[in-house]
Amino acid sequence: MKTAIILVAIICLTWCARAQSLETYFENSGGMRTPRYAETVEYCQKLARTFPQVHYLSFGLSPQGRDLPLLIVDKGGNSTPASVAASGNAVLLVQACIHSGECDGKDAGLMLLRDILTKKELNSLLDHVTILFIPIFNVDGHERFGPYNRINQNGPEEMGWRVTAQNLNLNRDYMKADAPEMQAWLKLYNSWLPDFFVDCHVTDGADYQYVLTYALETQGNMEKNLSNWTANVCDNYLRKEMESRGYPIFPYVQFRNWHDPRSGLVSRPAPPMLSQGYTLVQNRPGLLIETHMLKPYKTRVESTYSMLELVIRLLDKEYTNLKKLEKAADEYTSGKEFRSEPFPVNWEESFADCVMSDFKGFEYTMDTSDLSGGLWFKYDRSKPATWKIPTFDKARIDATVNLPEAYIIPPEWGVVIDRLKLHGVRMEPLKKEASIQVRMSRFNNVKWREGSYEGRHKVSYQVTDSVQAFTFPAGSMLVDMNQRSARVVAHLLEPKSPDSFASWGFFDATMEQKEYFESYVMETEARRMLAADPILKKEFESLKATDKKFASDPEAILYWFYSKTPWLDSHFDLYPVGRIIDRKTMDGLER
Repeated sequence: MKTAIILVAIICLTWCARAQSLETYFENSGGMRTPRYAETVEYCQKLARTFPQVHYLSFGLSPQGRDLPLLIVDKGGNSTPASVAASGNAVLLVQACIHSGECDGKDAGLMLLRDILTKKELNSLLDHVTILFIPIFNVDGHERFGPYNRINQNGPEEMGWRVTAQNLNLNRDYMKADAPEMQAWLKLYNSWLPDFFVDCHVTDGADYQYVLTYALETQGNMEKNLSNWTANVCDNYLRKEMESRGYPIFPYVQFRNWHDPRSGLVSRPAPPMLSQGYTLVQNRPGLLIETHMLKPYKTRVESTYSMLELVIRLLDKEYTNLKKLEKAADEYTSGKEFRSEPFPVNWEESFADCVMSDFKGFEYTMDTSDLSGGLWFKYDRSKPATWKIPTFDKARIDATVNLPEAYIIPPEWGVVIDRLKLHGVRMEPLKKEASIQVRMSRFNNVKWREGSYEGRHKVSYQVTDSVQAFTFPAGSMLVDMNQRSARVVAHLLEPKSPDSFASWGFFDATMEQKEYFESYVMETEARRMLAADPILKKEFESLKATDKKFASDPEAILYWFYSKTPWLDSHFDLYPVGRIIDRKTMDGLER
């Protein structure tokens, strides 16, 4: 009997010692500080050495040469996409420090994983869930460490910087994938294809009572049944359970008038350049966590911990159902029914209708500043208030496209082809040249953004479509829309999409005129054309009479005639990606 008691005591002491040795840097600082990159990696490796359920690896390299850290936590010790898929587990991907000044998720995630591994009451969370945890995504920005990186934020004492060493915001890069970090992330994501995703942030904006706000895509922009699960199961569960833990939560706050809660709240589906907007076009729900920057750091980390724990609990219960819904969504997206309806590529806020929501804020005044002349919002945290405010949550579809059976990309656009591969898009090269009927787009009214945005000058335009014969050389890539990533393909290859390769400037060269006329040549040619074509003459005279600007611009007049000649470059302003409308045409191509 004494031997048994001694053995139990030794085991208890061993576990206590292990737990104590696994206290995080955050905990040892009393919740005031967050670890640097080296300390974070060291702790991750310590978890991997201590527990057979944990694997540590690097999933890529940053521009400054730092490894991108990843923890894989699986009850059976599985550490590959294939072995985890065979286990039947749901895969959860949690990432922190995509904006490295917003480091709450890093400290919350490390504590939660440690507790799951050491506390008996939490061990069961791994029964049906495998966790992938990226403690620091923006590793170079993280090491631009200091106390003055976020003027709006209440702790920790020092933190990382928002953007990468190349000054890119990773949470605008999911589609164009310019950053090496994002290219590595896309390879990781598409090899694992996680069933659920969480991105941990800290929000700026107005002052209010909520420690944590969040975003889930519940407005019907995913496959219908998956959207219903996200709204009716996931959203309801998280709201109820966070409330019971003392953390009432509210959907991500965007005010109709910035800083002014009583002006109303607005929302629309996230575009796919953002994290949870990207996972939705992959038919996978994503959760954005936004803790409130003015709350104490320790409180923010604890609320993130609770939210992450609840997500794992939900997935442990719902793993079979969620995986079934995702499989059905993939099959639907791969099928003809998906392509039979116009596909939305852009959404806008709508102020046509609203619902009234209870919002927990603080009393505030709006004064005209005698310093700046602008509005000065003054919040009084001693006066909490709950208001009924209008919420405009019925976004409207701003642009749709008719999806083809396939896209075809000439081989000279290799950068675009390589980026599509990063997104997990399946494609095949043509073995020989093919002249086929396709739908092509031509750009009109092209305008480049004056200032740089995420390292690019975005371009706006209108497009006109026409069906025409076009010759595609051998090596052109055929992208069949019978695949689960069809939503991703549409957003990247349809120029009307704000996140298309065309919009981000990958095809700018096609919008540049390369051959010109001399005025003395066109003066002669124009007169010959007028003499030979009475209809053209009538059209020209009518245009001069109705458009005074045109009539007074010699260059515009001569270009008008030039545009009517066979010398005009047929490829100028032509979007070079073809859309195959007829599946028989596609099936007849040799590949």
